[in-house]
Amino acid sequence: MTSPKETPYVTGNGLARLIAAARNSWAGLKAAWRLEAAFRQEILLALVLLPVAVAAPVTHAERALLLLTLGLVLVVEVLNSAIEAVVDRVSLERHELSGRAKDLGSAAVLLALLTLAGVWGAILLPLLFP
Repeated sequence: MTSPKETPYVTGNGLARLIAAARNSWAGLKAAWRLEAAFRQEILLALVLLPVAVAAPVTHAERALLLLTLGLVLVVEVLNSAIEAVVDRVSLERHELSGRAKDLGSAAVLLALLTLAGVWGAILLPLLFP
């Protein structure tokens, strides 16, 4: 087994590693935007809901929860896309485990969206219907 320093994917230490990580992260976000329709839809959802979260007359903690759930959906969608890419890279033929991995990733996105709906509903519905 090789140590992390012996792999071709480690890019130095300190600032060089941080810069490389930032480049990789940006490339991942660009790929998600370009290749994943669900990510684009969730970004648009976040852009619509972001002003609501900022303008709503709620506590700082409630505002943080509204914003965190938006971020959670995007994080889970990116992870789901990564799972799907790895599964497809391994093999495009149908396999029970490949299908399970993709279904579990999709279920994670659904749970994140339901969490968003639940948190937003719990915080904002009392403001709309006192």
